[in-house]
Amino acid sequence: MKKVIWVGDSTVAFNGAGTYPQTGIGQEFDRYLKREYVVFDFAKNGASSKSFYDAGRFEPAKEIMEEGDFLFIQFGHNDEKPQEDRHTDPDTTYQEYLMRYISAAREKGAVPVLITPLSRRLFQEDGTIQNSHGAYPAAVKALAEREHLAVIDLTEKSRVLYEATGDLASRKWFMYFPVGTYENYTKEMTDNTHLHYEGAVKMAGLVAEGLRELGGIYADMLV
Repeated sequence: MKKVIWVGDSTVAFNGAGTYPQTGIGQEFDRYLKREYVVFDFAKNGASSKSFYDAGRFEPAKEIMEEGDFLFIQFGHNDEKPQEDRHTDPDTTYQEYLMRYISAAREKGAVPVLITPLSRRLFQEDGTIQNSHGAYPAAVKALAEREHLAVIDLTEKSRVLYEATGDLASRKWFMYFPVGTYENYTKEMTDNTHLHYEGAVKMAGLVAEGLRELGGIYADMLV
């Protein structure tokens, strides 16, 4: 069995019953894979590329990584945060931390895949999506070009999807629902960052779309 190993933040992370229907992209990604692949999701809520690595959360992922596996790397949401233990600069420390994951994958003979952060669902008055990630997506793409790596621009793919779908219709993909909808949520939810189950399936499909566009070994893993 080949492995697809995810590292990232809450938009990717596995959720248990206590936080249902919140769901991460990595949690639903196996729907798009051939049966000979198995997904391991090490992503962590609140993690940046820096805090995830510095806290030792990458070590279990590195332990199981073998030749021919894929390492999917998606950080950015929390690298933007001002806290010293999480913040990175897009042109320097962000790329430096991403390189730590890339180098580890290469040492193991695994294939690193960079993924830009999922767009937040922040509609502006003109119906377009606000760029809430600043220079981080461009930094991911610049690093991929420099290191000759596969990259999926999930920031752009999700932005296009939200704008084509519209404000009201796209809410169903996020933790956006009235009080009483789910017994474990006692307040109205208007969360435009974290994904509802249906949204995780949809956004995992955008990642699969990106792999298909890359072709070769990336498309070969898909059903």
